Amino acid sequence: MISFNGSPKFDKDTTIIFITEEQLKSGAINELKWPSLTDEVRGLTGAKQFFAKKGEVFPLSCEKQIILLSGLGKESEVTNTSLRVAVREALVSNYCKTVSSIELLTLQHQQDDQSVIALIEGVLIGAYVWDKYKTKEADRIAKKDYFLVAPDKKIYRDAMSVCEGVNFTRDLVNDNADLVTSAFIEKTVKDLCQGQKNISFEILGSDELKSKGLNLIMAVNKGSDKEPRLIIVRYDGSTKKGYDLAVVGKGITFDAGGLNLKPTGHIETMRTDMAGTAAVTGVLKNCLALKPKKNILFVMAIAENAIGSCSYKPGDVYQGYSGATVEIANTDAEGRLILADALAYVNTNYKPKVIIDIATLTGACVIALGNDYTGLLSNNQELSKTLVEIAGKTDDRAWPLPLYTELRGRLDSTVADLKNISSQKGGGAIVGAYFLQQFIDQTPWAHLDIAGTAFSERSRMYFGPGATGAGVRLITEFIVTA
Repeated sequence: MISFNGSPKFDKDTTIIFITEEQLKSGAINELKWPSLTDEVRGLTGAKQFFAKKGEVFPLSCEKQIILLSGLGKESEVTNTSLRVAVREALVSNYCKTVSSIELLTLQHQQDDQSVIALIEGVLIGAYVWDKYKTKEADRIAKKDYFLVAPDKKIYRDAMSVCEGVNFTRDLVNDNADLVTSAFIEKTVKDLCQGQKNISFEILGSDELKSKGLNLIMAVNKGSDKEPRLIIVRYDGSTKKGYDLAVVGKGITFDAGGLNLKPTGHIETMRTDMAGTAAVTGVLKNCLALKPKKNILFVMAIAENAIGSCSYKPGDVYQGYSGATVEIANTDAEGRLILADALAYVNTNYKPKVIIDIATLTGACVIALGNDYTGLLSNNQELSKTLVEIAGKTDDRAWPLPLYTELRGRLDSTVADLKNISSQKGGGAIVGAYFLQQFIDQTPWAHLDIAGTAFSERSRMYFGPGATGAGVRLITEFIVTA
């Protein structure tokens, strides 16, 4: 929870002051008009105990108030990303572990909106901790109230709502695979939408998927005792006919790899393979809060890629909803199969103006871009350019990779219309996206591969270990502004 104060109160358990090297040297702390604090900081710098270097944190006791100085480094090197990082580092330090109320402020006469939003994200995204299954109170993070020295604006409250959607997504991704099943996600979505007048659903279970010919989703789920789902939430924020956008998420609730079993070192975090569907759910939550005047489809393709006597097998051929037949060259290339059916179904029956899919699709994308940039592939240059610009603004980073017609030969099959994986090495991320492109015709479409960005086993940037909510801020901002 964040509250806004127009000026510092210094009446909370701790006040954190973010300060650059230049501000420290110039005595900018004087603008707070607290002589005791000015004297304390002067004595600290005179003793050469604090230099405001990037990442430097130093506690002070001033008139029975705890003040935490957090260095930002040189002014020329301060970015909104580094500000988010500084906020997280201060909040997760031992100095803030046991306190229940924290005031945060920066030393600057004018705050631009993006820097304040960076502070908000540093608090709400940076301080997020997944400790649901910690049983010892000492290992759990106490709930805190935050007070930001900034005016109370709608744009800031909207940013808080978006952060809630990000963390809602993270909760879904972090939890147990046997809890977050297709039925659980369906209930979660319905609970989110309860009481909303502009919401309707189309939900396809096993019987409906089979009768309508979504056989690729059914094939992936054959080894599981849990039902697959295709959940379509229709958000009608406008009186205009048709849908402006469909957001489609991959939801493999656990990916064992099927008969092409994932090895130790890769299988342990495969509860996260539904991060695409979780992101769609987070974006839905944000749209219910922000109420954009657009018509949007939120689509979740959900299955479990488990192993059993009925598991689909390498060499099998299945006909998907589009009518195209697919040879299963590898059962661990399952995400593209459920997305292929979902994309074809939505494109055929709803004809949205734009489609964005989001998926932990390929390990190859991690090799190409690492863990800080989502892979972006699109059949539309204008759409790709817009998403890259928004990714830069939101710090929900994405970088474009190419799609080209020569990739089609990589998917040739001697027994079906195409294979689900290339027999050649290299370019796995773009081949996976090119496979998906076969199922959306000419509709402007973008694919976000979040395999590297959706989850981290260690802290990085301003994210702690676990799910990051990758894609939620990017897609939400696209919906609101594009």
